[in-house]
Amino acid sequence: MSGDEIVVLRNPGAGKGRHRGSLPGVLERLAAAGRPLRVLDADTPADAEAACRDAVAGGVAALVAMGGDGTVHLAQQAVAGTAVPLGVIPAGTGNDFATSTGVPADLYAAADAVAAALREDRGRRLDLARITALDGTVRWYGAVLAAGFDAIVNERGNRMRWPRGPVRYDIAILLELARLRARRYTLTVDGQTSTMDASLLAVGNTAAYGGGMRVCPDADATDGLLDIVWAEPISRTALIRIKPSVYRGTHVNHPKVHSLRAREITLAAEGIVCYADGERISPLPVTVTAVPGAVTLLV
Repeated sequence: MSGDEIVVLRNPGAGKGRHRGSLPGVLERLAAAGRPLRVLDADTPADAEAACRDAVAGGVAALVAMGGDGTVHLAQQAVAGTAVPLGVIPAGTGNDFATSTGVPADLYAAADAVAAALREDRGRRLDLARITALDGTVRWYGAVLAAGFDAIVNERGNRMRWPRGPVRYDIAILLELARLRARRYTLTVDGQTSTMDASLLAVGNTAAYGGGMRVCPDADATDGLLDIVWAEPISRTALIRIKPSVYRGTHVNHPKVHSLRAREITLAAEGIVCYADGERISPLPVTVTAVPGAVTLLV
């Protein structure tokens, strides 16, 4: 395998398939970098991640993820902590990592930016967050970890066999709102342990999740820190009122919403499975660590 290759991981179903025919145009623009191209073949997310790891271990010029946050998440598992840079072609529904890190919204413009960065041998060093589960499993994420109401909704939605499609998450929201209750968390923040009750809890490396909800609006992927945002126990009515303001990031002005910054946080709570970059990660407890400069982004 040539160390000069640009390897492309694509998800044809990302963004509800609306960019399915865009691959040839993206590859044409990436070819302007003057390097050979190879598209990875994978039938499942596990296969895709394994293919990315094999490519990076074998030596490549760059790994490019064409898809949404889930596709980028798979690529990050392979490039985190290595010298292999990451390119992002935003072809998903939310594209939160791309939006938060300055990747052009147009996928062809993003491909041009990746090619130019490779030609000019430049990139932006960005932090990633490293999750360590109780069993020692390590995962990386670039956007936001959810460990409160939104994670609970995701978990219920993923368990539902009917209806199919995104509408099941709308139903999951209604079902979980009906049984909304605060959860008791034990947090160890940079070595200091405390307990608290919270309805919402998110840990951000960058600002947004869920397709543009700026839950951690001040998170900065170059500061070596995590932004932790949580809401005290609140009523269903208050939660419904706060939710729209999350898209603007103004929810942090609500008197029951709080935030802090830390290099490392351990989260523990009963009965909660956390999600990062929209992907199911692990039941709590987990330890999340900010890793400065863990990835080079081609932008």
